[in-house]
Amino acid sequence: MSQRRHHTQAVEAGISERSARRIDKNPQLPSQKKRERRWRTRPDPLEQIWPRVEELLKIAGILSVTIFETVQDEFGEAAVPDGVRRTLERRIARWRALNGGEKEIFFPQHHEIGRQGLLDFTVADDLYVTIAGQRFDHRLFHFRLASSGWEDSAVVLGGESFTALSEHLQDALWKLGDAPAELRSDSLSAAYKNLDVDAQRDFTRNYEALCRHYGMTPTRNNKGVAHENGSIEAPNGHLKRRLNQALRRRGSRDFPSIEDYRRFVDQELAKQNRRRARLVDDERRVLKPLPPKRTTDFTLVSADVTRNSTISVDRITYSVPSRLIGYRLHAHLYDDRVEFFLGPDRVMTTDRVRVKHAERGHNIDFRHLIGNLKRKPQALRYLVYRNALFPHAYTRAWQALDAALDARQACRDMVALLDIAANGNCVDALALRIEAALDRGKLPNVAKLKSEFLPTVRSRVDVSIPPPDFAGYNHLLANAQVL
Repeated sequence: MSQRRHHTQAVEAGISERSARRIDKNPQLPSQKKRERRWRTRPDPLEQIWPRVEELLKIAGILSVTIFETVQDEFGEAAVPDGVRRTLERRIARWRALNGGEKEIFFPQHHEIGRQGLLDFTVADDLYVTIAGQRFDHRLFHFRLASSGWEDSAVVLGGESFTALSEHLQDALWKLGDAPAELRSDSLSAAYKNLDVDAQRDFTRNYEALCRHYGMTPTRNNKGVAHENGSIEAPNGHLKRRLNQALRRRGSRDFPSIEDYRRFVDQELAKQNRRRARLVDDERRVLKPLPPKRTTDFTLVSADVTRNSTISVDRITYSVPSRLIGYRLHAHLYDDRVEFFLGPDRVMTTDRVRVKHAERGHNIDFRHLIGNLKRKPQALRYLVYRNALFPHAYTRAWQALDAALDARQACRDMVALLDIAANGNCVDALALRIEAALDRGKLPNVAKLKSEFLPTVRSRVDVSIPPPDFAGYNHLLANAQVL
């Protein structure tokens, strides 16, 4: 400032006097100054169509791409070329920000310790798990404490049924050892969307009774508003992500059996729960104690055993031992199995079969029928559930026998193979031998397989019998005479 008394600004700065005065008035750099453009550098490509766009924007939920396609159809591609689509989308986004309606607000919630547990079902098909090489489409039941994050999950073979919910929820609570004050879920519409009104009421009553048994208050979010149950919806994705990463580390997505896959899921959840051990211990102090015992976690169905030695449960025909023909059995339907009871006695447990709603299926154990089939082997040919009767490679064996032999002999040989498998308790081993013979282009040798798996000739054991001691008899006779 002292130099300016004797010299101009231009002399001191080495720039023009006009530039120096401008900088002196506003020291900001040109790049820091905000310029407001008060004129367009080119014609507005949306000027002609914008009034129509504003009319379309009054339609609730309409997408920008729909608006673009509509005005393009109405005004033609010459007036609305593809190149203005992004310009239109940006203009629509700005209009909605300035003139649009209110958007839904997500309110963050504080989770009180010990107050809320959450449950949900999530589809896990995208894990691409296989069981013994076969694709395994399934769901996961997921239970979680909102505060500490303790969680449990179970593999569900069917849909979002009350049976699966009751069984796996109780499993989770008994693993935890306590129960929260409130149980939160979504509307569970998938569990009863195909049921009538009375069935829906039964589902609701059963669910409320289950919660009442454990002292929990049942609550649900609004139907179709998944984010209201966000404390379990987001962890659903986290759970599947962890399982997916664990499967990648494992190097294979194939498991020998469903039980092996279930153990894998349990182990991964146990690792995650150990990381939250301190928070879980704090929450356990305020959770409710469990009741003395579990409540019902199955669906009860009663049916009579027919003269076919079968029983129909939930559109599935199950075979049972023939000694039960004429009796009424009580079937306990779980998510993955069916248990049959005659009064208080459990007589059989078998895997539960599921089919589409309009279809009927079969679960036939050939061991239940083989005794009668040996007496009536020709009944096999036109048996209604013949295909369901054959396990493993035995279907292929029947096709080969039926193609190569006459009808009567094919039935006799097939029944003989089933008899060997049943009485020799060698279903898998015999299947391997059958497969090997068929791969060589030969039929199974029934006589040879029977001698191998059902040997009838017992090994001899030489027994040495010493000659009688006559002196002993003379001694007995002499004593008898004295007496």
